[in-house]
Amino acid sequence: MKLLLKIAFCFILIGLLACSKKTTLTDVDSSQELFSVGFYNLENLFDTVNDSIINDEEFLPEGAKQWTVDKYNDKLERLSTVISDLANLSKGGAVNVLGVSEIENKKVLEDLISTEKLKKFNYKIVHFNSPDVRGVDVGLLYQANVFTPLKSISIPLYIYADDDSRIFTRDVLLVKGILGKDVIYVTVNHWPSRRGGEEASRPKREAAARLNRSIIDSILTIEPEAKIFVLGDLNDNPNNESIKTILAARKEVKDVKEKELYNPFYSNFLVGHGTLAHNDSWSLFDQVILTKGASAPKSKTLQYHSHVIYQKDFMMEKYGQYKNYPKRTFSGNKYNYGYSDHFPVYVYLKNK
Repeated sequence: MKLLLKIAFCFILIGLLACSKKTTLTDVDSSQELFSVGFYNLENLFDTVNDSIINDEEFLPEGAKQWTVDKYNDKLERLSTVISDLANLSKGGAVNVLGVSEIENKKVLEDLISTEKLKKFNYKIVHFNSPDVRGVDVGLLYQANVFTPLKSISIPLYIYADDDSRIFTRDVLLVKGILGKDVIYVTVNHWPSRRGGEEASRPKREAAARLNRSIIDSILTIEPEAKIFVLGDLNDNPNNESIKTILAARKEVKDVKEKELYNPFYSNFLVGHGTLAHNDSWSLFDQVILTKGASAPKSKTLQYHSHVIYQKDFMMEKYGQYKNYPKRTFSGNKYNYGYSDHFPVYVYLKNK
């Protein structure tokens, strides 16, 4: 781990030297440009082609899910409906930078941004393959006319079982780029799940938090006012130690000290809002967390304005045991004509 952190720090050093569920925007001056950064767990976006390197057998036409081209195309259409409406007050008419997770490969993202509802937004892709045992990765979609990537890297998360064997999970995607006229950094995350129980699996997510913390500290050492965004399905709530203590993410901007972070979604969590539901309980695992430089900068540059948990009636179950839950893709192995088991989240940014 120490060697990994040194490698990550060296990469960054070289690169640098070369509210409520629905937020109203009535206080934004009409002359100001809004930008946006968000995250969406796409829930098992697999293609229908067998990949012998990964465990995708469940999502094949002959697999347990009977995952056909028709179902795949329907899933793409449904996801495009959601994404096309995210942050539509932003420059470019849609969310400018969107981290995504639970994708099989780059091809599924290419198919997604080629859909009728998304192709007009000129989305491009940053993607690396991860060593996750299920074969799912994280990635980044960005509007090429609004965001310009400068450098990207996939940073492995090294965690180990009791017998010292490596547990393969999603890498952390780090992207540096220009949003509007400002340099920003984003880490895209899908932290280890709570499989086996929250307490037993906690060290894995805390390791992911420490990796993000190391990346952030490395950047801030060179650029103290850097605008860094931690995006992801963190599989922890804002009050868990991984986020509250290791990342040092605060619920109020005024409480954010040097090198600490601001978590705007903490306030949502405290009043019972969430991004996914299980056993009649809401969790807020999907978050966008910002450095002080992005939430309360000293100069007239992009800064946090507001945030949204995007949930519309069409994305929710209307009947039965799971009424008002996110309408997921499958109910068991039966195709549910859903979107995702997670709601997307995003923040708006404006010039100070």
